[in-house]
Amino acid sequence: MHPATSPTAGTPAEPTHRTLAPRRRFLRGLVAAVVAAPLMFGAAACGGDDTDAGDGKVKLSIFWWGGENRAKLTEDALALYTKKNPNVTFEKTWQANQGYFDKLATLTAGGNPPDIFQIDDNYLSEYAERSTVLDLNSYKDSGKLDVSKFPKSLLEYGVVDGKLAGVASGENTQGLVYNKTLLTKNGLPEPTTGMSWEEHIAWAEQVAKKTKVPGTQDPSADYKAFWVWLRQQGKDLYKGKDLGFDEADVTKWFELWKGARERGATPTPDVIHEGNASDVTKQLVVTGKAATSWVWVNQMPDLKKNTKDELGVVAYPGDPSGQWARAAMYWSVFKGSKNRDVAVDVINFLANDPEAVALLGTDRGLPSNLDLRAKVSETATDPAMKQSIQVETELAQKFGPAAQVPIKGHSKVKSELVKAAENVQYGRITPAEAAAQYVAACKSAIV
Repeated sequence: MHPATSPTAGTPAEPTHRTLAPRRRFLRGLVAAVVAAPLMFGAAACGGDDTDAGDGKVKLSIFWWGGENRAKLTEDALALYTKKNPNVTFEKTWQANQGYFDKLATLTAGGNPPDIFQIDDNYLSEYAERSTVLDLNSYKDSGKLDVSKFPKSLLEYGVVDGKLAGVASGENTQGLVYNKTLLTKNGLPEPTTGMSWEEHIAWAEQVAKKTKVPGTQDPSADYKAFWVWLRQQGKDLYKGKDLGFDEADVTKWFELWKGARERGATPTPDVIHEGNASDVTKQLVVTGKAATSWVWVNQMPDLKKNTKDELGVVAYPGDPSGQWARAAMYWSVFKGSKNRDVAVDVINFLANDPEAVALLGTDRGLPSNLDLRAKVSETATDPAMKQSIQVETELAQKFGPAAQVPIKGHSKVKSELVKAAENVQYGRITPAEAAAQYVAACKSAIV
């Protein structure tokens, strides 16, 4: 095991916008890569066969982010692959979320990218558009990469401009987590999947009046909630290479939550900011400063570890078909890898080998292979994880089509939403003014 930095446990769903590398640094890295390693990319474009596989020893480099637990699980699964394929060994590198994409861009620019690397939807499009990742469609079509047991929308969420740029290492979706103990103690109803946004705010107001605890964290700065809400309005976060929403949509979203704050359904701006800035272990639902928080379903175990109260989880408000099978993260193969056929076989193994999937469990989300997911679900022992699996399994019956994989500038789109929403929360500007500033900042980010 060769951690690139001293690791800390990271959120299993995705790095936050504060930990992702700035897009300009990524672009500078790729420009340098084109200058420094033209032969490397040229070789990738010309050949389709591995130079080492099949007639000798193969050593693959693999890079991922996460904590020590993820590292152990991943290493165990890779060791199992080597046990079944003795000619293949691995050079393993991993690190915490912080700086991961800086490191990946540096490796790419230096002409020494890993054969296999973990990536998320913040950067998949950028790497795909610059031909850094291998298009996996031919492997899918030939059956060498078996995705026949994947939910359709989960597979589609790895497609960029017609290219299969990454294979989901696991599935996740949005979840509204609530303090079940608080509600039961006060004789209050639990939120339900399918309640409208207005019904949710009215419910949160009722909770606040009865318990003196704000009923819901204000999610106006949360891109996950905004994205689901947009899809329920017939819009989307992105449409092709452009935004899928306009100023009027953002204004309506900010006004919805301005009204909720005025009704006392949410915390005060300072506490809302605390929830916006905190990692999953300090979300308001576990610190007791709100009765609900807006998270990813597979974060339930981390939340539960930080509170003695019983937690429940349902879909975000509105039509649940606004949600979809989101890739918690992906495995991608470097296009210039000399051993790309073997690298694809490794990814196929991690997704479809029963022993490997059992070893990896739900650390990177629910297993993508539905048959193996069912088996993992049967053996799960963590009550919070069993709850996550149950909820997502139920929601899977109601998921809508996959959203488009975010385009370049996505990290900025997320961080600018926080800035704009907090300006409204603190009363610095009106929802309409914040919406205009936000859309302008987004358009600048995606150019």
